[in-house]
Amino acid sequence: MSELSQRIAGLSPEKLKLLAQRLQKKKENVFSQPQIVPQSRESNLFPLSFAQQRLWFIDQLQPGNSAYNISQPMRIVGALNVAALEQSFNEVVRRHEVLRTTFTVIDGQPLQVITPSLSFKLPVVDLQELSQEQREAEVLRLATEEAQEPFDLTKVPLLRVTLLQLAAAEYALLLTMHHIVADGWAIGVLIQEIATLYKAFSVGKVSPLSELSIQYADFAVWQRQWLQGERLETQLAYWQRQLGGKLPVVEFPSERSQCLRRASLRDAPRSPIQTFSGARETLVLPKTLSEKLKALNQRQGITLFMILLAAFQTLLHCYTDQEDIVVGTDIANRNQAETKELIGFFVNQLVLRTDLSGNPTFVELLERVREMTLEAYAHQDLPFDKLVDALNPKRELNRTPLFQVKLVLENTQTPSLELPGLTITSLKVENKTVQFDLLLELNETEQGLFGVWEYDTDLFDRGSIARLSNNFATILNKIATHPESKLSELKIIIDEVDNKQHLAREEACQNTIQQKLINVKRRVNSK
Repeated sequence: MSELSQRIAGLSPEKLKLLAQRLQKKKENVFSQPQIVPQSRESNLFPLSFAQQRLWFIDQLQPGNSAYNISQPMRIVGALNVAALEQSFNEVVRRHEVLRTTFTVIDGQPLQVITPSLSFKLPVVDLQELSQEQREAEVLRLATEEAQEPFDLTKVPLLRVTLLQLAAAEYALLLTMHHIVADGWAIGVLIQEIATLYKAFSVGKVSPLSELSIQYADFAVWQRQWLQGERLETQLAYWQRQLGGKLPVVEFPSERSQCLRRASLRDAPRSPIQTFSGARETLVLPKTLSEKLKALNQRQGITLFMILLAAFQTLLHCYTDQEDIVVGTDIANRNQAETKELIGFFVNQLVLRTDLSGNPTFVELLERVREMTLEAYAHQDLPFDKLVDALNPKRELNRTPLFQVKLVLENTQTPSLELPGLTITSLKVENKTVQFDLLLELNETEQGLFGVWEYDTDLFDRGSIARLSNNFATILNKIATHPESKLSELKIIIDEVDNKQHLAREEACQNTIQQKLINVKRRVNSK
């Protein structure tokens, strides 16, 4: 155990919880971080941030890939002031240089190019002449088409907004951004600014928003200047120790029979090239369960994310029999106050590797997860792409590097767009692209934990994900009341559930086959 680990292990549960919160919010850091200062705009050419560089490289490998589009379609009911809404988007584009940024290559190096000014037009598509049924179908078609339309990173803006007019006082707003200029936090910033600006512009007032102290390009320059030398070496040394050697791949056994499916989950062999084709399934965990889990994390002096991570890795262990499990997660990476009000791509990915060997109890596994997670938070500043470069894993076109399965717990809710005199609701549109084999994104709400499974449809079908989801809930319910359960005991429970489901599916298959035979005989006899 390292010195840092020994110090962490000696803390009381209350201090451990406080340390986790501080590390998560980055109020403390191994190295002090100097203030980000504005750079000269003489050339309007700037380096990419490390996060941007990773997505730029992916775009070079697979141009036209829409897997990194972020879409927010919504329905608006009321007397919308279209001119004020367009003016609001224009002001946001003016305020945030990253929305006027493109990407080019000079002397072999990718660079950000900031367009000094940009007139943003809000196209309005009139669907009022269609019948209600036709309108709804067209809205879904256009929203799906918009979400999957790729961006050209060499052309501004990397933000698209289209307004569909459905009736005199009913609209659908289709908003899409490329991930290279925005993340989940940035969407919240955008929505808050649009709401503030629209409220002012719709009554003829000027913008009440103060000018930004820095821009995203300033952060990119600062990041590259700050993360070097001893700071970089310290971060790299930890991750090379943690992830060195042959890194395990979470590999689900594939299924060979459509009728005789048992404990395996994967429905097809992995294709040579990742297609990013995907689908989503929801997961709802009741408030009673989330309260039990919170009680457990209070007793153990850990965070809710650590419990969910340990349970998630237990689930993966049950299906793969692997004892060395690697899962990815996101961290906001907005450690300076001035970055919190910027639109941009800041989020960083952490690689969380847990040893599940020795058939530990769940409580013992939590101890391992707690130690590993706290150390990862303490070394969160290393950008993911720098880590990939340092570890230099074998690049494969059919899987993402370092991890293929991801778990995210959103601690902050993206604000809903609220405009005066208007009712705005989310428009549910199926997103058919994914970035990983499997991603579980959880949100803590007043009603409990709400989650979304994103899965690669080249590997899994809907039934397999439904089973995975049910079994995750089964594990959480068991450990919430019996955290002393060993991993082997949890695996037995999952096997029993799967066996019952297997027998039910087998019986259904047999009945289907028999019915088909009966139908064939009837047709033969009728002739």
